[in-house]
Amino acid sequence: MPGAPFLAIDHVQLVIPPGSEDTARGFYRDLLGMSEIPKPPALVAQGGAWFSSGSVNIHLGVELDFRPAAKAHPALLCADYDQLVETLRTAGVALKVDERIPGVRRCHIFDPFGNRIELVAC
Repeated sequence: MPGAPFLAIDHVQLVIPPGSEDTARGFYRDLLGMSEIPKPPALVAQGGAWFSSGSVNIHLGVELDFRPAAKAHPALLCADYDQLVETLRTAGVALKVDERIPGVRRCHIFDPFGNRIELVAC
């Protein structure tokens, strides 16, 4: 197939337990600084929440038999990596700095539900 068949990732979906949307807002909106975007009316009854920052879109879907994504994860390029890391540390979020790739500053965090997220400095 000539050329690249994909242009970008539209969104990444992570799962959360039922009834945990307010906790998700506290983390993704209030701590990470993402904007909550309205879900289409046909999807509101399913629960969950959608968040956006620049071209990054994370959709949180409710799963009754919830299990966090402990290995699979989105990797987010951070406009101000140092400030975000400091904000997360101040809020008590555990993070693990990973220096295994030379020249790449990155760390891993887990959302309140145990979903892994990688943060990468630009």
